[in-house]
Amino acid sequence: MTSFLIASNILLWLAFLGVTVVMLGLMRQVGLLHERSSPMGAMITDHGPDIGDAAPEFELPDFFGRPVRIGGAEPQGRQTLLMFTAPSCPVCDKLFPIIKSIGRAEGINVVMISDGAPEEHRRFLDSHELGEMRYVVSAEAGMAFQVGKIPYGVLLDGQGIIRAKGLTNTREHLESLLEADKTGFASLQQYMASRKKQAA
Repeated sequence: MTSFLIASNILLWLAFLGVTVVMLGLMRQVGLLHERSSPMGAMITDHGPDIGDAAPEFELPDFFGRPVRIGGAEPQGRQTLLMFTAPSCPVCDKLFPIIKSIGRAEGINVVMISDGAPEEHRRFLDSHELGEMRYVVSAEAGMAFQVGKIPYGVLLDGQGIIRAKGLTNTREHLESLLEADKTGFASLQQYMASRKKQAA
């Protein structure tokens, strides 16, 4: 009986040690996965002004006729997030409250730039409260930034310089634009190029 108890205790300790080793291995793998999937810039799909370039400058009326300045130095030195959207875009509709929340939390200006028929914009705005955000209807601005797919975000610093840009289909993509200065990867392409250099 005593030998059976000793043997069972030894087996329990061996099982405990085995589980501990497996847990440590899993923790290491989670750490590696977190490092590899850390925030990076969204995928750039346009050929417009590049990161580090001055953004094209516009003086435009918003949907309600109030003047909006795009590009150039921001009087208070705040960052500006330009969000290229469309009232008929379901992803844009889903992202709207997230864009609003991030803009408020980060203390940045948000300008939504759209295109299409006036009645579509009116319907969109009837179902969404803009708050501090501005809503501009301008095909010209989209062409100047050469935006081909939406939703598309462009982050400008306080001097109107492009710091990050890319497709923003998720909250993570939006947040990655704001993290661009901190991480040093303003785009997915920059991140992948850096990984290749490290592997070489």
